[in-house]
Amino acid sequence: MNYIGSKHKLSEWLLENIKAVCGDDLSQLVFCDLFAGTGAVGRTFKPYVKSVIANDLEFYSYVLNRNYIGNNSAIDASALIEELNEIPPRKGFIFHQYSETGSENRLYFSAENGQKIDAIRAKIEEWLEQSRIDEDTYFFLLASLLESADKVANTASVYGAYLKKLKKSAQKTLELVPANFEITAGSHSVYNTNSNALINDIEGDILYLDPPYNARQYGANYHVLNTIAKKDTFVPKGKTGLRAYTKSAFCSKLEVEKSFEELIAKARFKTLFLSYNNEGLMPAATVKEIMQRYGKYDLVTKEYQRFKADKTENRNHKANATTEYLHILEKHQK
Repeated sequence: MNYIGSKHKLSEWLLENIKAVCGDDLSQLVFCDLFAGTGAVGRTFKPYVKSVIANDLEFYSYVLNRNYIGNNSAIDASALIEELNEIPPRKGFIFHQYSETGSENRLYFSAENGQKIDAIRAKIEEWLEQSRIDEDTYFFLLASLLESADKVANTASVYGAYLKKLKKSAQKTLELVPANFEITAGSHSVYNTNSNALINDIEGDILYLDPPYNARQYGANYHVLNTIAKKDTFVPKGKTGLRAYTKSAFCSKLEVEKSFEELIAKARFKTLFLSYNNEGLMPAATVKEIMQRYGKYDLVTKEYQRFKADKTENRNHKANATTEYLHILEKHQK
């Protein structure tokens, strides 16, 4: 998936730097990805560590991480995938609210794909209710649908708005592609809650933090994926059909520093790593000042191509590259 702040391209760099601090052998360590997003970092570390703890406030992220991190036993779903790909179309909530020729004519999906999403989503839920599939298979199929739907979405990568005309990729027929996960020797857990609340209930060795770094709220940018994942009904608001969403303190210039320090103070982890960049709400000097209060601080940086979801001339940040900061804290042990 195209995803704001995704660390997919930086995952090997993160692994290399975390190993440099924590040692090459991570096999007995507990790794926590507290703002997991699509799970790119957790997936990278899953084969190397004893246990991964993954968390995200957004439900679509929980679905992806519940599959990629939480699932750890083989699932034979090839026949189910085939059956879902052949399912007759259905005019449901996604078609009417977010598709071409639907009652609201919001062009997030073609008419065909909107009906296909509705049909597949309803069938997955039906199979769970009928106990035809277990919970692991349910999240595997649901993750497969989210990723497959995203590939044919008529957006500039995020769902804050849709394009005026169907782009070529959005005109293609949705094909459900399996969201295959890696099976490892460890045991893993996945949460869907506020990070500053969860930090009170978990502990381990490596805490990786990749919070939102600007004012863009993920609940607004990916609201359609949340709606597919939750399969609920509500009255969408405005031109883009927004649903109610929880606003993150990490997206607020007034709240971010307080929330960040609270997280650092409460963390019961030996080593903390914070991914942030030079466009973030908190300047690097502020992050350093806060982290230094709790232990030994270090910093590594890397330049890479920035995420683009719009045309260059429309962006506040014109640069094609951004600097990624990896702030490191070896925390004082009480």
